[in-house]
Amino acid sequence: MTKLDPTNTRDAGGRRSQIDRFFDITGRGSSISREIRGGVTTFVAMAYLIVLIPLIIGDAKDVTGAMLDPAQLSTMVALSAGLTTVLMGVVGNAPLAMAAGLGVTPIVVFQAAPYMTWPQAMGLVVLEGVIIVILALTGIRQLIMDAIPRVLKQAIGVGIGAFIALIGLVDAGFVGYGDNSSTAVTLGVFGKLAGWPVFVFCVGLVIMMILFVRRVPGAMLIGIFIATNLAIILNSVFDIAPESWGPVVPKVPDSIVATPQFDLLFNVDIFGGFARAGVVTASVVLFTLVLSGFFDAMGTILGVGEEAGLVDKEGRLPGLSRILTVDGIGAIVGGAINGSANTAVVESAAGVAEGARTGLASVVTGGLLTSLIFFTPLAGVVPVGAAAPALVLVGALMMTHVRKIDWEDTEIAIPAFLTIVLMPFTYSITVGVAAGVLSYTIVRLAKGKFRQTHWLLYVMSAIFVVYFALHPLEEALGIS
Repeated sequence: MTKLDPTNTRDAGGRRSQIDRFFDITGRGSSISREIRGGVTTFVAMAYLIVLIPLIIGDAKDVTGAMLDPAQLSTMVALSAGLTTVLMGVVGNAPLAMAAGLGVTPIVVFQAAPYMTWPQAMGLVVLEGVIIVILALTGIRQLIMDAIPRVLKQAIGVGIGAFIALIGLVDAGFVGYGDNSSTAVTLGVFGKLAGWPVFVFCVGLVIMMILFVRRVPGAMLIGIFIATNLAIILNSVFDIAPESWGPVVPKVPDSIVATPQFDLLFNVDIFGGFARAGVVTASVVLFTLVLSGFFDAMGTILGVGEEAGLVDKEGRLPGLSRILTVDGIGAIVGGAINGSANTAVVESAAGVAEGARTGLASVVTGGLLTSLIFFTPLAGVVPVGAAAPALVLVGALMMTHVRKIDWEDTEIAIPAFLTIVLMPFTYSITVGVAAGVLSYTIVRLAKGKFRQTHWLLYVMSAIFVVYFALHPLEEALGIS
């Protein structure tokens, strides 16, 4: 990773500024201007989550048939994401943004809510965070991450690159789901590119590529800005179906300012889910939440850290214990505020690609996210298709780490391959990590390397066997 020339980090006397010293901006080869630009880029790339997560939760019913108001959820999701992202910047000093995770939220909606009330489901999210914090504070979580071989950590980063590129392509409509008689995924919807939203995506991607290869500062931000304005113009001129844009329809909002709604704040029942759904059912849901939250965040932290050039030769991140603790606190805050479980999001890689290397970028992102509680209409301006090109470009950059993997060694190649391909193929970071660890352990055993394999890999492999067999176990226990 080429170091960046530091600028804007010294005072009039030539001494490092307090901000520079606190975040070690110069030490990490960055600058204040790059950190700000990276923070803004991450914010723009992930702002759609503040719209999408409330729609996912607000469209579902709990066991009593109750539904949560998306407008109230928007305030909670923005508030919890903003606070925890700032905390990640100040305490963890990492360019990692936090928000309700797309890997964990569906578990809350589709596995917890059908068996308990919303406050009780959010109570399980709080418990998930408590467990993850305990694992972090005791050092167990870092021990697990350190036990994973460097090659799998590299494969995780590559897999996340492929994963977020697929997210961008699918969200933009460039890649679609096939019907029952065709392939699983196709070019566009049912095999063809159609609609102005796809056109916006293509224009945005071309602009970003041109600007990026010409080393124009802020290439992704400029591309998103141009694509967004193009989308607003097209949407105002042509009769475009609102649903074709996804959760965000590009248009100039009627009002920039909105009144925050705090009705859901701390409306949580920590242990009520065990009484309502039963100990076994609630425990299975909690186990799934912990596993998904644990390894989704682990994969993102390792992948983004690798891309930012922050890892050492052993693949370890500086201040990892603080980062892991903040990640667990994010789940606690998210559940208590009713914003779902917060975790490190893969969109952080967009900011890293723009130069972010320290927690200052996260402070910028967090500040912008928090401001959305007053400016929620602005979150509904940038359509997914305008932000998606940044995800594709970042995916390409993260894929370059595949060169570090020794593909001639089958002991490494097979687990690395499964880790990389299963993340996008299953839309899950956890599945990719699980398949990689499990296959690596099996291959090592097959080659007679029982003693040379870290004992924690056996423990993790056993847990992942349970994870993959969870649905049959639920059926056997009569709780599916």
